[in-house]
Amino acid sequence: MLLSCVHLIRRPLQCIQPLLVLPSRSFMDLKALVSSLNDFASLSLAESWDNVGLLVEPSPPHTVSTLFLTNDLTEEVMQEALQRKADLILSYHPPIFRALKRITWKTWKERLVIQALEHRVGIYSPHTAYDAIPHGVNNWLAKGLGACTTVPLHPSMAPSYPTEGTHRVEFSVDHTEHLETILSSMRGIPEISSLITLPARAEGEEQTRVSLNCTQKALLEVVALLSRNSLLYHKTEIMLLQKPLLPHTGMGRLCTLSEPVSLSALTERIKNHLRLPYIRLALGMGKTLETKVKVAALCAGSGSSVLQGVEADLYLTGEMSHHEVLDAVAKGISVILCEHSNTERGFLSELRDMLATHLENKITIVVSERDRDPLQVI
Repeated sequence: MLLSCVHLIRRPLQCIQPLLVLPSRSFMDLKALVSSLNDFASLSLAESWDNVGLLVEPSPPHTVSTLFLTNDLTEEVMQEALQRKADLILSYHPPIFRALKRITWKTWKERLVIQALEHRVGIYSPHTAYDAIPHGVNNWLAKGLGACTTVPLHPSMAPSYPTEGTHRVEFSVDHTEHLETILSSMRGIPEISSLITLPARAEGEEQTRVSLNCTQKALLEVVALLSRNSLLYHKTEIMLLQKPLLPHTGMGRLCTLSEPVSLSALTERIKNHLRLPYIRLALGMGKTLETKVKVAALCAGSGSSVLQGVEADLYLTGEMSHHEVLDAVAKGISVILCEHSNTERGFLSELRDMLATHLENKITIVVSERDRDPLQVI
């Protein structure tokens, strides 16, 4: 019986032992995480005026276990992020836009920076890079229209040229001895690439065709060299190389609906998609709520500059000025305004799922519950 009792005591201990082993907490190094975020949406796609990327960086090393997503980083949202133990805040809108000359407790944006650094929380903002990507904010907004095909209103260009240099220079040379002199001088100019020669025939004469790529700076030296020979100079062709367009990438979207839909039905679709009880509508000249919409142009946030001059039945955006709305209405274009961030915030739920896959579920990703548009209809 004593032996049996000993066994009875040992067996529960074997069951309890695994409970004492705590699972390791998953995390990513901040630099590795930022690199992955940049791979998800290249910052080169952002507008030149924008302020994107890592805006606040705690002293290294810094690891991230919880990534906190918000559309706007306000002081209320910052408190939520701290309560939820965030290590990095991804704020769609950059909380630091214009340069800060000092970091004091005087303004709310300065206080955000202070709180982030004191609590070792990084801040990252993608903004217009997320507007441009095919799986970004504008494509999410287009889903509110129903089945449609979309193309960017202003396509993005690749960050680099397909070849080295920004210009191509081509010219023909008649005499071989003259050619060697020119080529020797050309090779001495920095920032020239792809210098090739090909046999050619022009006006019944054998010639050599010279082609080269060069930078804007080198072009000045090339032109100066060729201008020493007026005949050669007049036969020179200079072409500006274009960066290739990126497919399905760019600002705004032109959406062609699979089937025309009444404006009334379309407004209900948009309200359901954005989860809004009210939106603002300006009817285009001569249009009614029963007018069919086939083509809609949209831009999340403030779309005035992106939508300007676009031919469509409807403009959908967050905000436009009074006179810009009047201009659109006079052209017979109806306008739907939903307030700036209401056309962006709903994307965060999709973003959370996409980033979880992109980051291989290595960290916890949460969406703010306190983030909201500052304007409310009452």
